[in-house]
Amino acid sequence: MTKGRIIGGIIVAILLLIYSTVFIVDERKQALVLAFGKVDRVIKDPGLHFKLPAPFNTKIVYEQRILPLETNEVTILPEDGKRRVAAAFARWRITDPQQFREAVADVDNALPRLEKVLSDSLGKVLGSESADAVLSSKRGDILQRVTQLAKTESKSLGVEILDVRIRTWFLPAQTLEATYNRMVQDRKAVALGLRADGQEKARKIRAIAEKQAVELVAEARRDATTRMGIADAQRNAIFADAYGRDIEFFSFQRSLKAYESSLKGGNSSIVMSPDSDFFEYLRDINGASNK
Repeated sequence: MTKGRIIGGIIVAILLLIYSTVFIVDERKQALVLAFGKVDRVIKDPGLHFKLPAPFNTKIVYEQRILPLETNEVTILPEDGKRRVAAAFARWRITDPQQFREAVADVDNALPRLEKVLSDSLGKVLGSESADAVLSSKRGDILQRVTQLAKTESKSLGVEILDVRIRTWFLPAQTLEATYNRMVQDRKAVALGLRADGQEKARKIRAIAEKQAVELVAEARRDATTRMGIADAQRNAIFADAYGRDIEFFSFQRSLKAYESSLKGGNSSIVMSPDSDFFEYLRDINGASNK
């Protein structure tokens, strides 16, 4: 029984020894094999690999994939003096794991260093351009220069920055408020100008309309007066012709008009001599004049 336990223990020890000397590197990873804390080998090929058991050899695994990086917002002073707040994001990867370990040890320590490199590169390049250049056709060239500068500055860390993109580009809060207020005032001034121009045009249109109305009314009155004059003349001519043809009928018709005008209402009273010519046709039952 004791012999079986010893053999079993030996087998377990051998298995543990084999397990400690064999490791697999994933295709998305890369590894360093250390010998007493110093780099012995750099492994970038995926698959099964061997090492001595600890403490003779130990391994450190790093990402081989592309990693993200974002900067905090930084204030930029472009060459035209229009202050802006900028932030960027980048893609990077570990290209030299040995140099990476010696410079920053791991990703957590690398991120602040890379963020500073990227922010500094952003400030240097954008500070040499106008504020509007970032939003123009020069944007691609500007980003390429930022990427190249950041790549050069981060090379000593054993990493490579692949590309950089601007995430935000806007006015600082105090400048934004002042700009907004200035835009409001400018729009108000434009609105007042347009309103004044509209009122002036309205006054001109009303004046023209009133002038045309006066002219139209005057022309209409002139035409009406002319037509009334022509009508009166025609009427008088008709009356004159009728009078010339039958004087008695004309006198009779005028008397009827006079009666109609004088005897309106139920309580009309006329004080005059009964022999007056006014009653000429009222006295004659046949409607004939006594003259």
